[in-house]
Amino acid sequence: MNGEAASADASTAQPVLTGADRERNSDGQEILLRVNNLNVHFHTHDQVVHAVRGVSFWVARGETLALVGESGSGKSVTAMSIMRLLDEKITRYGEGSSIDFEGTSVLDADEKTLRNLRGGRISFIFQEPMTSLNPFMRIGKQLMESALLHNPDWNRAEANRRVLELLERVGIREAERRMRQYPHEFSGGQLQRIMIAMALINNPDLLIADEPTTALDVTIQAEILDLLHDLQQQMGMAIIFITHDLGLAEHYSRTVCVMRHGEIVERGKIAKVFAEPKHEYTIELINSIPRGTREPVKGNPDVLIDAKDVRVEFALKKNLFGKPTKVFKAVKGLDVQVRRGETLGIVGESGSGKSTFGKAVMQMLNYEGDISFEGRNLRGLSKEETRRLQAERQIVFQDPYGSLSPRLNIGEIVGEGLSIHQPELSKKERIERVLAVLDEVQLPHSALNRYPHEFSGGQRQRIAIARAVILRPKFILLDEPTSALDRSVQVKVVELLCHLQDKYGLTYMFISHDLSVVRAVSNNVVVMQQGRMVEYGTSEQIFRNPQTEYTQRLIDAAFDL
Repeated sequence: MNGEAASADASTAQPVLTGADRERNSDGQEILLRVNNLNVHFHTHDQVVHAVRGVSFWVARGETLALVGESGSGKSVTAMSIMRLLDEKITRYGEGSSIDFEGTSVLDADEKTLRNLRGGRISFIFQEPMTSLNPFMRIGKQLMESALLHNPDWNRAEANRRVLELLERVGIREAERRMRQYPHEFSGGQLQRIMIAMALINNPDLLIADEPTTALDVTIQAEILDLLHDLQQQMGMAIIFITHDLGLAEHYSRTVCVMRHGEIVERGKIAKVFAEPKHEYTIELINSIPRGTREPVKGNPDVLIDAKDVRVEFALKKNLFGKPTKVFKAVKGLDVQVRRGETLGIVGESGSGKSTFGKAVMQMLNYEGDISFEGRNLRGLSKEETRRLQAERQIVFQDPYGSLSPRLNIGEIVGEGLSIHQPELSKKERIERVLAVLDEVQLPHSALNRYPHEFSGGQRQRIAIARAVILRPKFILLDEPTSALDRSVQVKVVELLCHLQDKYGLTYMFISHDLSVVRAVSNNVVVMQQGRMVEYGTSEQIFRNPQTEYTQRLIDAAFDL
């Protein structure tokens, strides 16, 4: 189906109801929200961006509608338009656009009406809870402010009771004590629970959840979404669930709208859309889940990295003489071997110690115990040996933008290692090597003189990979290299990494909390919990027959597996 046909399909699949049928859909459910022909334009200083194009859908009372699409598809802009949260100075809504919430025209509403809707009738849960809460204000005070703002007839005692009730309801233990704490004293999962409590404090009819679990571990993600589902059943509210993860959408939503380039290209009951997708983009999204497992490396290759009894501690408090009086044990006696040519996956929740261990392997942190590379203990090496080993061991970080200097062009970024480790190369030879590695990672030669901000997230990660492989290292540490990317981009990056490994015999240590990606790239897997290894085996063994309850819980929480 071509794009025009799909768009026409989307615009006619749910005709706008009028007259006597206005408040009910075809299933007899009361319509709570209706968005019709929504067009959103952003007027910047040098251009007009048409971010949302003719979007129409409705949400029935008590149902969950998923808005699914990759970054830039327009799903968050659509959701923020429902509450008029976009910058009014640059935002224009196209002629014929309408958003009707139980008879209230949101786009025509005055400020007083909008204040009553926002946080009262309609609530919003944002992706990153830490940036949504005031770091200088206690949690209890922030929740109390929201309660009193929309319920002026409440006194402080009534508001306090409501806050305590909701904190306990969303699973915050010792709620009365924790109301006196600040946001930084809570974990990511606890902060998201607090954001849910804040969103529900006024019994909204509609909850908009914009990627509410993206920054969370898979087990916490499942807990948060189960909590939202339970609260929805108890309170009868509707939910608009915004996500790029079709697995989550399928698990928690009844209907789905698939968005691409600001348009809805497919919609319907989610079971039918998954079983019989019509649009090529929907098919691509459904197939954009890394699948399969890597076979164990053939033969009996040498051990490239041998870590024995590795321990990493961080000083939390020191006395006047600088001696630690309180320490946090991040890695507790880890024994790990990585054989030449294999990918060792390391999985676990945040705080399990997986990234800390990876940094110890790369000599980026002080550690106790022994780490050997090709049989040589990395302790006590001379400066020259350490410098040479840096060329043989490279790293690709989670955030491709933060790890690339904005002041250097791509040629300088990728070729920087050659300047340091192979200074004998002429400028022409260095450029030729950079262009060759750009070919390897499927980037055009025109990228040479451009800067990181001119590239997408997936392209920036390809640049980071090119920088790592240009020196032909023996080992690459991949620390959450795909977690910041859309699913379809993840698949392409995984395919690239596997291709480069097969071609050059690279050895990887792949750190991630995304089990579907780890399963697709790893020969062997280490499962970590609270600084210790709780399970080790081939990828097939770990994912098909986990031996520990913790590993089983991780796998159960990963809906794509």
